[in-house]
Amino acid sequence: MTDATPHNRLGAETSPYLLQHQDNPVHWWPWGDDALTHAKETGKPILLSVGYAACHWCHVMAHESFEDDQVAAVMNQLFVNIKVDREERPDVDTVYMTALHQLGEQGGWPLTMFLTPDGEPFWGGTYFPKEPRFGRPGFTHVLKEIARIYSEEPDKIRQNADALKQRLQPTAPQKAGAPNEPLLEDLSSRFAQAVDPENGGLQGAPKFPQVSFFSFLWRTGLRYGNDQSLAAVRLTLDHIAQGGIYDHLGGGFARYTVDDKWLVPHFEKMLYDNALLLDLMTEAWRETKSPLYAARIAETIGWLQREMTVDGGGFAASLDADSEGEEGRFYVWTKDEIEEALELEEAVLFCGVYDVRVGGNWEGKSILNRLDAIEPMEGDVEAKLAEIRAKLFAKRSERVRPGFDDKVLADWNGLMIASLARAGEAFGKDAWIDAAKRAFHFVCEKMEIDGRLLHAYRDGKAKAPAAATDYANMIGAALALASVTGETEYLDRARGWVDVLDRHYWADEMAGYYFAADDTTDLIVRPLNAHDDATPNANPTMIGNLMALYLWTGEERYRERAEAILNFFSGAAAQNAVAHAGLLTATIDAMAPAHVVLVEPEPGSASGFRDALRAVSLPGAVVQTVGEDAALPESSPAHGKTAVDGKPTAYVCVGPLCSPLVTEPAKLVEAIKTAREVRPV
Repeated sequence: MTDATPHNRLGAETSPYLLQHQDNPVHWWPWGDDALTHAKETGKPILLSVGYAACHWCHVMAHESFEDDQVAAVMNQLFVNIKVDREERPDVDTVYMTALHQLGEQGGWPLTMFLTPDGEPFWGGTYFPKEPRFGRPGFTHVLKEIARIYSEEPDKIRQNADALKQRLQPTAPQKAGAPNEPLLEDLSSRFAQAVDPENGGLQGAPKFPQVSFFSFLWRTGLRYGNDQSLAAVRLTLDHIAQGGIYDHLGGGFARYTVDDKWLVPHFEKMLYDNALLLDLMTEAWRETKSPLYAARIAETIGWLQREMTVDGGGFAASLDADSEGEEGRFYVWTKDEIEEALELEEAVLFCGVYDVRVGGNWEGKSILNRLDAIEPMEGDVEAKLAEIRAKLFAKRSERVRPGFDDKVLADWNGLMIASLARAGEAFGKDAWIDAAKRAFHFVCEKMEIDGRLLHAYRDGKAKAPAAATDYANMIGAALALASVTGETEYLDRARGWVDVLDRHYWADEMAGYYFAADDTTDLIVRPLNAHDDATPNANPTMIGNLMALYLWTGEERYRERAEAILNFFSGAAAQNAVAHAGLLTATIDAMAPAHVVLVEPEPGSASGFRDALRAVSLPGAVVQTVGEDAALPESSPAHGKTAVDGKPTAYVCVGPLCSPLVTEPAKLVEAIKTAREVRPV
């Protein structure tokens, strides 16, 4: 009797990344109990390959090796081969990427790890070429050598696996006091000095937006009056907004650039990068009113609504770097193509501004950028450039589009919902707020079962266990919508999700939230840390969320838990401050939570104060509108605040310090700027 089960088992999956590999000659398994059981039954080691749909080097390795019959034959003979979409199973990716780091290797994707049949890592790497090059051994040689060592030197495998598994176990950081005001002020200055003074961003290449790092600089720049920190953020945002990392025709930011000038991106566009940049750029716009930031925010939200919104209102994960088998092909131009698409005068103007030249600025073609024209031009010139861009956008739409990963991820949607809601409030765009609300309800309706979130949704199916980041970011989204809309249903959602986190993710024996729930059964370890990653860590995010809930409700349990997280991870931050910029930022939320209470005698009468808030940055603030006769519990910080002389009245408190009450919207901005700034002794 022959086995009727297909040797490649990815065809029934919903992940676009896994489906890209369903026709490989490799006998791929999706991650799960079936694959792990099969490995134990056969005694073969596991080859774990982790990537994502928009990953260029994942595609390269797939074309070179996974689509090759000879390489696949070696894989199938020697290993149980498991393919993981790191976006669908970030918990699996986190465990094995951490293991790679423990081996002293630089992380990245594709991630290639070798495991025992019990899922214990013992060796790994990232991209392996089919034949030896780039100083890397050929993949077939690696496969055969790993299999030989596994068979002939089991003690060595066991020693490696035991050592790695031990290092992966969560441990309590060394004790250290929570960061104080003088330390944060000092770190603000030191961090600012690490910024590239010419191009912005951290010095060197490649260049990532590093939004957690620059959000810390923004928050501390405002708090301590540090103009150098604020200038570093503006310099960075200016160059990102005008660099090749930005899609000047369609909107949206790529993940990073390979150079130090923000010119040459890996062209994939990820939802989370765009959410984080939108939020920071919105805060910078509140203070600067930069027309450049306003344009990039509007254009990127236009891209989000046009290209990244799925049926029902959720936001898709990513757009690929590649089209027609070439990285960036969809986005780059030759001078001849520009001249063919435009009138001569238009072509001359556009090529001069956007760095389009004979021979190109990258591999014979030109990546559109305005790094030599950072400052906006005269209004009529900018208007003409907008017309030209529209023509080129229409022309570009005739090209073969990059691959589209349309799965909806709860954590990334949470980031974008919060950013979109705050941008809608800042710019007075109700349509943006409505889009945020639709995406929020999409997650609630399609990705929550019996009060528990699931991580990913596609093709009518919600799947993959939720990570702590799913809850943390969706709680942040709920709190943002509560502040923007005043609708209490969002608070109820946030409180319910905190209860789930506390029940299934809290580390009782230490403190903080594990990345994975206590009933996630297919992991060898539950990660517990607070360091920054490509997306914000759940623990710093929850410090801000819990403090916001404390302000909304007055319930001490939220504040106490936020302080417990901060105190537990302060030692890790003391050892590596740069890697814990998010935690350092959350420290400000913990010691100086910002609360703006607007008391309105008549419904809607505080709208003037809402308008005034567009002119000042107060990140993390809870903005609470209450009626004069609202029945608030005595524990609420808003309890007892009343309108003065029948006028709408604003109360501003940052930490223990409250400004004098304000009855004129024009004075609210001044009150906030005074309250948010401290000068440590």
